[in-house]
Amino acid sequence: MTTTGRRERKKAQTRQALADAALRLFLEHGYDGVTVAQIADAADVSLATLFKHVPDGKEALIFDDGAERREALAAAVRDRPAGTALLAALHEFLAGRGAFATDLTPEMLRKRDLIVGTPALRDYQRKLWMTAEPALAEAIAAESAREATDPAVRALARYVLQIPDLASMDPDPQASLAAIIRLLDAGWRE
Repeated sequence: MTTTGRRERKKAQTRQALADAALRLFLEHGYDGVTVAQIADAADVSLATLFKHVPDGKEALIFDDGAERREALAAAVRDRPAGTALLAALHEFLAGRGAFATDLTPEMLRKRDLIVGTPALRDYQRKLWMTAEPALAEAIAAESAREATDPAVRALARYVLQIPDLASMDPDPQASLAAIIRLLDAGWRE
């Protein structure tokens, strides 16, 4: 049991060293100016180790697996206060994150700007975010007495997940978020 715990800690440390090295190098040289070999070298691991820990490639290096975000998103629906509408809870959840966050540290701002300004990172982040669709659909279904396979449930989950991408293009992402939520709310009945 101790060996497994140690092994998992070592994996997490290696993964974090890779993520830290990748972010530092991307910020210094730009995403396209950095190779995976340079990242492996900066993290003091072999290329084989890098790909063992991050099989999805260079763009995956600065992201976690998204499991915590998927769970937090579903929990925003499941654990919302009594009397809070489903879309109001999702609005509140989204309003403090990603493109909508206003309290980011300078390091978080640099990372966000790197992602927004790098098509490969932006696309990977979008792909990772969209993996939350089944969990969100399940949470919506459970709260609305519908099946997760109901097209309305699946569509709502998909549309909610598209909000950050759409709203982040607007000069006022918060206003855009609110407008999109109002539009979805007009068509959704719990």
